[in-house]
Amino acid sequence: MNRLCWLRMAMDSTALLDIYGRKLLTELQANARHSVAELGRRIGLSPTATAERLKQMEEIGIIHGYTVEIDREALGLDVMAFIRMSCPGQNYHRFIDYVQTLEEVRECHHLTGGDDFLLKVTTTNLADLEALIEALLPYGTPVTSLVFSSPVERRKYAVTGKLITVSKRPPMRRR
Repeated sequence: MNRLCWLRMAMDSTALLDIYGRKLLTELQANARHSVAELGRRIGLSPTATAERLKQMEEIGIIHGYTVEIDREALGLDVMAFIRMSCPGQNYHRFIDYVQTLEEVRECHHLTGGDDFLLKVTTTNLADLEALIEALLPYGTPVTSLVFSSPVERRKYAVTGKLITVSKRPPMRRR
């Protein structure tokens, strides 16, 4: 992406993230299945203005898509784990190519620090997780943590652009 294109996108996103844009994002995060007319009523814009704003937000990449959340356990994916991977340089690109072919991999993040990647994976049972870990061994060193529970599954973004939870908390006192 060239600098002019990036600058235009930044200016467009700033204009679209006014009070109406942020209200729209809040409503979409609450329920992306609302009609354009209903979204417009909720944020105080006409259906036409709401539809145009949605289109613009999609075009510049503020909105990437509309998805459905499926209960993984209903699909028989009872095991969830995180795998930290350290990959030697010669395996780096091969690992990226390989991990994209694995249905068990829900997410893959490139990291700084001691590990190169963090994978979120789901499998039907521990034997399948073990097979997955063994399949990763030629690419580097996996370190696996099983998930017992998830107190915070997926949090909506604070569309205000500010995270206020920590700033409103009084600082902890040292003893």
